[in-house]
Amino acid sequence: MTTTPPLDGAKLDFTDDMSYGDYLALDSLLTAQHPLSPDHNEMLFIIQHQTSELWMKLMLHELQAARQQIQQDALPPAFKMLERVARIMAQLVTSWDVLATLTPSEYSAIRPYLKNSSGFQSHQYRLIEFIMGNKQEVMMRPHRHNPPVFEQVDAELNVPSLYDEAVRLLARKGHSINPSVLDRDWSQPYAYDASVEAAWLAIYQQPESQWELYELAEELVDLEDAFRQWRFRHLTTVERVIGYKRGTGGTAGTYYLRHVLDTRLFPELWNVRTHL
Repeated sequence: MTTTPPLDGAKLDFTDDMSYGDYLALDSLLTAQHPLSPDHNEMLFIIQHQTSELWMKLMLHELQAARQQIQQDALPPAFKMLERVARIMAQLVTSWDVLATLTPSEYSAIRPYLKNSSGFQSHQYRLIEFIMGNKQEVMMRPHRHNPPVFEQVDAELNVPSLYDEAVRLLARKGHSINPSVLDRDWSQPYAYDASVEAAWLAIYQQPESQWELYELAEELVDLEDAFRQWRFRHLTTVERVIGYKRGTGGTAGTYYLRHVLDTRLFPELWNVRTHL
């Protein structure tokens, strides 16, 4: 016999009050999927990318706040934020498993409708790359057609990255850092510096005396580790679905993604492990 679950006290009338759907703007969110092809599988493709963009929005929220905390020498709150970003990236790694159910034949039915649109053009992904230090002016060009977005990406290009702020913190804490690293052209990608490696090595050799900096180093390594895994899973999914075709946005597809994997964002933190 079917029974009605107990609902004593549950609010059931939202005529004049905010509901769950109102709070989350679900009317807008759940009607934002507009497949262009007649293929059943396009809904998967759209939702995969839309949910990724939502997670990236949260990543940016956390990364920007973490950078601000590091600027203010407030490391414990930054640790929580950086750990959260690494967990989000892990979530995105597993999300590729869902897209991997899209076969090459199924994707081929959708691809002509995408025209030149591509994840390569995601401005939020570009902001994440820039805040993590992988800065390249050429990567801003796909956003010139959208002035508010271009202005946002340009602003991120020209300020210190998360790692730049970590290195500046090392100097404030008494480590001898090459002055050219502390006051440089922030629009350029970060380049390895021996003085920064020496500072991190000193911290790793005596972690108990500089525990917060030691923990910051490990949070940064966790972050780049998670970022690499996210990008690697992206590469393998793309290779599984389209092989070695060029991307819809004109990139070299998997060849481009393999090149990106070779980028080291926090080089001294990886080098220092060899010398311990």
